Amino acid sequence: MIAYLRQLLKPKYPTLNRLEISAEAIKYNLEFLRAQQPNAKMIPVVKSNAYGHGLKEICIILSRLGVEMVALDSFPEAQIAYRYFKGRVLLLGEMQIPTYRHLDWSRTEICVYNEETLSALAALGVRPKVHLFINTGMNREGIKDLPLFWDKHSQLLSKVDINGLCSHLADGEGDGTFNDKQLKIFFESHDYLLSQGVSPKWVHLGNSAGVFALKDERLNAYRPGLALYGYNPFSSESVHYEEAKKLQPALRLLSTVVAVQKIQPGEAVSYNAAYRSQHDTSIAVIPFGYYEGLDRRLSNLADFYLIKDKKKIPLKLAGKVCMNLSCLDAGGEASVTPGDTVVLISTDKADANSLENLAKLQGTIPYEILVKFQANIRRNIV
Repeated sequence: MIAYLRQLLKPKYPTLNRLEISAEAIKYNLEFLRAQQPNAKMIPVVKSNAYGHGLKEICIILSRLGVEMVALDSFPEAQIAYRYFKGRVLLLGEMQIPTYRHLDWSRTEICVYNEETLSALAALGVRPKVHLFINTGMNREGIKDLPLFWDKHSQLLSKVDINGLCSHLADGEGDGTFNDKQLKIFFESHDYLLSQGVSPKWVHLGNSAGVFALKDERLNAYRPGLALYGYNPFSSESVHYEEAKKLQPALRLLSTVVAVQKIQPGEAVSYNAAYRSQHDTSIAVIPFGYYEGLDRRLSNLADFYLIKDKKKIPLKLAGKVCMNLSCLDAGGEASVTPGDTVVLISTDKADANSLENLAKLQGTIPYEILVKFQANIRRNIV
């Protein structure tokens, strides 16, 4: 009650930068993904600050939607999920052995990749619920030979509840032979578990792309990440690309003009005079730089906009992105003034500053852009 009152009385000051998270888009995407696999459950992946969307905010939304379990990476993330998510928590990541005893085992399930983790969990005396993670060919982590692992560690396994069997696709975007090989290895492990009298509740290895690409009723759960937030996990060459285009981006990134400089032809902008105006123009300055998450590779390339008096004013990123500031060429617009709101990432896929278009422009993937947004940027559920 005291903590609640403190939050209630805490001053709500306006911010210059903010991320708007559409609860309706998250709901739509979750229902759309469920429709792809009507006989399976979704375990939304909320690690890495919910792919930059805000772990707290996404947990609140998913709780309202009645999600049974979310997947995250670390102990600090679990502390946030315990507070803002009502369901169960699946820990994908490893942690220091002494940390395991601090988890809320009434709500937590955990992936087991190796003997060391299994031994630590078995020693807790609480019969933790575990998901055995199989190395199906990605060779990053996991149990490579389940029968051998079972024979060697049968006593340790008797002290935990095997509630899940899982792995991870190395070529989730594709439909090729590598997926087939991984599925074969995975279901051999599944068959072995069944032969030992163990029938795990959760059987999952599909990521966002897997929700569309995998069609096997033995998989009763999927772990969507990127698709949950509204982004297409496929390249345009994939047979699933058109269907996944129906996903709706949930994130809009906004900043605020803090200064406007009038410059003449030939004058330079930002570091190293990397941008010189060809005309009389207005340079709008925003407090959003590479520290906040605007990649320097976008310098002199990206197009943004602001809306004023029902008019969409285009803005060109002018000069090099600075640590905490960026300069935008407003093209001589006299109406651009301090206090105006700039849309840095649009939810409209057709806009030049949609997340996917910006990712192509800077030669990266949407994941990288999303996770680089600083956690101290205010997230608002809209």
